[in-house]
Amino acid sequence: MASQRSPVPPVRETVHEGRDGWLFLIGGSNDVMERYRGTLRQWWTLRGWTRLMTARAARAARLGIRCVQFIVPEKLSVYDHMTIDLPYDPSRASTRRLARKLAGQAAYLDLLGPFRAARDGPASLYLKTDTHWSADGCLLAYRELMRALAAIPPADIGARPALVMDRVMDLGAKLPGRPVERLVRPQIQRDAVRVEAGALLAAYEAEGRERDLHTGAHVVYRNDNPAADPRRVVLFGDSYAHFAPMLLTGLLAESFAEVHFVWSANLDWAYVERVRPDILLFELAERFLARLPSDDFDVAAGRRVATV
Repeated sequence: MASQRSPVPPVRETVHEGRDGWLFLIGGSNDVMERYRGTLRQWWTLRGWTRLMTARAARAARLGIRCVQFIVPEKLSVYDHMTIDLPYDPSRASTRRLARKLAGQAAYLDLLGPFRAARDGPASLYLKTDTHWSADGCLLAYRELMRALAAIPPADIGARPALVMDRVMDLGAKLPGRPVERLVRPQIQRDAVRVEAGALLAAYEAEGRERDLHTGAHVVYRNDNPAADPRRVVLFGDSYAHFAPMLLTGLLAESFAEVHFVWSANLDWAYVERVRPDILLFELAERFLARLPSDDFDVAAGRRVATV
């Protein structure tokens, strides 16, 4: 691999082609492989994350809020046996190290252990040609989270109807052959209703560009089913949760009376204090551990507050 990176890295520096059609992100703006090198920089970053997560849990506790934070492991951290001669050490994964640092803290939910334990099962936990988890991987994380929250999932949550389509996914799109993958998208939403959308999302939807929106998306779902858990949830997350009711946000909206989702790695404590949820959740993809949040997000503005 070349020692100097060009502004737009060649495909071979971005995507690793593994066994049986498995593709892995190894480059990109977050330098995924850095998460496995055990460098001093990684150590300092994870030290910062440990302190931040501990401080968040303590602040939430002072407000009488239960806080649970979890990191979605990279495919490289789970399916290392599907790579081919890729020079990295999965035992140095940031998720593994963070789990050790936060061991015993109820405010941290380790997903790496359950994912590795289930990786050889009948269902793939990630899409082969995409960076994201599959519907089955999302469902596994949801069940682990519900267990941690002492909540009971709807009995049929894993058997809702699904749309099946063939799609070129994000990693496949980077290859010349653009391989197609069968995508299963469960139609989760039944009882939950979206009752609010932030101004930024509303503007994008009005222009038909909601697929282009990421950070800043904000929605609120309510569920009047008497069987729903009566607690209110605020979730700060990313594309693994999503604002549409199709992944983790959708599963939680079908399970709790009220769910607020904010697409942001930075928390907005003013928003949390205003909503006063029973549960505060934080979800983030492992590769985004490269950056330590400053928790200066402004939900109303849909962006981070400028800091001096």
